[in-house]
Amino acid sequence: MTKKEIVKKICERANKDKLMKGNLTQLATKEIVQWTFDEIVKTLVKEGRIELRNFGVFEVKQRKPRKARNPRTGERVDVEAKNVVTFQPGKKMEEQVRKFAKPAEPKKKKSRKGKLTDGKAVETGTPHSTNGVAETATVAAGAATAVAEPVTSDAP
Repeated sequence: MTKKEIVKKICERANKDKLMKGNLTQLATKEIVQWTFDEIVKTLVKEGRIELRNFGVFEVKQRKPRKARNPRTGERVDVEAKNVVTFQPGKKMEEQVRKFAKPAEPKKKKSRKGKLTDGKAVETGTPHSTNGVAETATVAAGAATAVAEPVTSDAP
């Protein structure tokens, strides 16, 4: 679900329940939803925690610095400490999700079209057109580069 869909549902519900004398527009609803999100972010930045009864708790936590490994080169890399937002669902939300929610469909992995053969570059797939320019990806010795070619109108 997107923010746009949330706005639409809230607007429809507010107008159905006759929350206001006139109709609540989707534009006004969008502003209210955005203000809510903005206040959540401001509170997290200022206080580091926001608790919404029957919904859950957002909290800022700091991840410790650590050593990691670059999977391409195998080189060790230092990862700095960083702040992350965590969410702990409330009891009411947790119960409803366990009972009624359908699992989200897993994201499909994109297949890799280009293959490296004997260290030579192989073009991948068909050119993609963006603003009248065709882009063809070329793979060479493990590094991917994009080559832009003009598109002509008489091309098949």
